[in-house]
Amino acid sequence: MKKNEKKQVRPLQKQNRPGSQQGLTPISETYPTASGEKKLADKTAVITGGDSGIGKAVALLFAKHGADICIGYLKATGDANQTKKEIENLGRACLLVKGDLGKEQHCKKLVGECIKKFGKIDILINNAALHWEVKSIEDISTAQLMKTFNSNFFSCFWITKYAMRYLKKGSCIINTSSVTAYRGSPKLLDYSSTKGAIISFTRSLANNLIKKGIRVNAVAPGPVWTPLIASSFSKAKIAEFGSDSPMERAAMPNEIAPAYLFLACEDASFISGQVIHPNGGEVVNG
Repeated sequence: MKKNEKKQVRPLQKQNRPGSQQGLTPISETYPTASGEKKLADKTAVITGGDSGIGKAVALLFAKHGADICIGYLKATGDANQTKKEIENLGRACLLVKGDLGKEQHCKKLVGECIKKFGKIDILINNAALHWEVKSIEDISTAQLMKTFNSNFFSCFWITKYAMRYLKKGSCIINTSSVTAYRGSPKLLDYSSTKGAIISFTRSLANNLIKKGIRVNAVAPGPVWTPLIASSFSKAKIAEFGSDSPMERAAMPNEIAPAYLFLACEDASFISGQVIHPNGGEVVNG
């Protein structure tokens, strides 16, 4: 194709204003594309951090919509087993893979175990993350900085890298970012930095994979009531957690999970490189 030459994607045609639906060639498709109640029927989803919080809510919602689930989790075996039981009660299979996703070889193992069990990966949810509150950048050791990036961002990169050979046209990747990637967080410096990196990774990977028919998007939640919150902050901060959001409360994980379902199913077939912001009404750009 010559420079500046426009690509013709449909037959040449012209109608009188306002135009006729029936006169279009090809016809403009308007019938709902999503299939019934099981929007993820017989899909296989890998969900990191799926033992609790947002990851668990996503796992249960996906299972309700017909997906089998592979959960990567760090060490909360009790939570993981409970989540598996709830998924199986919904009639779907669940594989638990315990270990530190901040280590590349474990990320590779997670993908391998999923393939061994289910034979495929249709949906990849990079969700696992850790954070520590600090008053000053001087309080963040190099060891902590690397641990935060390994757990939150490099795990996302590594799992995606090892899953790529199994993803096909129609597969999708959804990464969990955070509102802190957009407005920052004075006491979560390293954490918010990893979440910003995830946004850039999402946008770049979306462009990289678009011709393969693999969609890549992200979700950037605001305050959400999860075990990570209860284990990270002081009692006083936990008591008022989320009260500074426009809705003056934190979300429950099951209020965030539908954003992942939307991005994972055919309802979002024309969406890639984008971010959904379930954050309680905080307006952020991007």
